[in-house]
Amino acid sequence: MSVRIQVVLNEQEAARFKSQAQKESKSMSAWLRDAGRKMLETNKPYQSLTEATSLKDFFKKCNKRERGKEPDWEEHKKLIVESMQGHSRP
Repeated sequence: MSVRIQVVLNEQEAARFKSQAQKESKSMSAWLRDAGRKMLETNKPYQSLTEATSLKDFFKKCNKRERGKEPDWEEHKKLIVESMQGHSRP
């Protein structure tokens, strides 16, 4: 069963939402539903990684969040050894 919900927006918000919905070839209603679902997914207290799709989504989110290039293993080992020997890096 569907439920109709009224959302009160100012004109500027409504125009921005409508514009974005059109860019994504969606109705305003579909775009708002997707935005709400995305917020619920983002704010989940934890994410189960027992399924391949949830694991892929997890790594996609990590890739979007992280910046730069991760050092290779040899650089990691060198840093570990220097740290154990009490040397600091510049």
